[in-house]
Amino acid sequence: MANRTVKDAQSVRGTNPQYLIEKIIRSRIYDSKFWKEECFALTAELLVDKAMELKYIGGVFGGNIKPTPFLCLVLKMLQIQPEKDIVVEFIRQEDFKYVRALGAFYMRLVGTSIDSYKYLEPLYNDYRKIRRQNRQGSYEAVYMDEFIDELLHEERICDVILPRIQKRQVLEELNELDPRVSALDDDLDDVESEEEEEEKPVQKSPTPEHYLASAQKREDDKSRRQSSPTRHKRIRSRSPHKRERSPRRRSRERTEREDRDRRRHRSRERDYHVKEKDRDYRHRSPGHEKRSHEKKSSHRSKHSRRERESKESFEIAESNVLRAKLGLAPLRR
Repeated sequence: MANRTVKDAQSVRGTNPQYLIEKIIRSRIYDSKFWKEECFALTAELLVDKAMELKYIGGVFGGNIKPTPFLCLVLKMLQIQPEKDIVVEFIRQEDFKYVRALGAFYMRLVGTSIDSYKYLEPLYNDYRKIRRQNRQGSYEAVYMDEFIDELLHEERICDVILPRIQKRQVLEELNELDPRVSALDDDLDDVESEEEEEEKPVQKSPTPEHYLASAQKREDDKSRRQSSPTRHKRIRSRSPHKRERSPRRRSRERTEREDRDRRRHRSRERDYHVKEKDRDYRHRSPGHEKRSHEKKSSHRSKHSRRERESKESFEIAESNVLRAKLGLAPLRR
């Protein structure tokens, strides 16, 4: 009874929503400890708290095929079928990145092609790191935009075969989706315009005085050659239109010079502090080291306790914000 889909659940792609996960993996999830202890009688309201406790994503791992908590919560969402507004709120969540990954994975499983592109493509701008557990049980770092790209283009993610969706090009030709505009287009245009401005030479319009001066110069050169018995060698002069160093290069050289001076100053300060510490250590009393160690340990314990309390209060405040968006009662400390 605990493993059955809710009575008023709608079929997804003509089948039971739980059947989107293979039977072998589904049976392993039913037998797992996390499913029996944490997912029993779990509702859409309590699912939010469990999703905020996630620390990594993944499918199954180990030789005996153990499911991860992420995959167990995905199957639980397929079983209880939360409302679409809750799933969209999961995807738009910015404070908890694993809640966003859970909502995106569920939307990719049950959503249509248009919904998948509409709600998942904005997540390409999320460049945060997330942890993923592989089949060997070890962890690896991936980026959120990389995970979203795999959801839209790969066939199997987290040991789950993803349903097929139409290509974006087909939907654009049918006028069901607008052409995708990348956030990098504006930056690329700015860079190209800057390069064109740097490479474009400065051309001045000639004036009548310029023509007169050039003609007088040609006449002087002609008379000098005629009067000179030997032919003078041409002296190559520097072109007035030769491009000077670009402002970007000058700023880079100035930055390197400042960094070099800063490192030299830091090394001198470090040598000075090392000498001061050595002199203080030589004149230090025998019991001074013991008293300083006790003082540091007591200060460290107070500081760690204060940090732990502030961290707990901050997590409770963030969870209350998410629960308020979903219309749930706030948590109390």
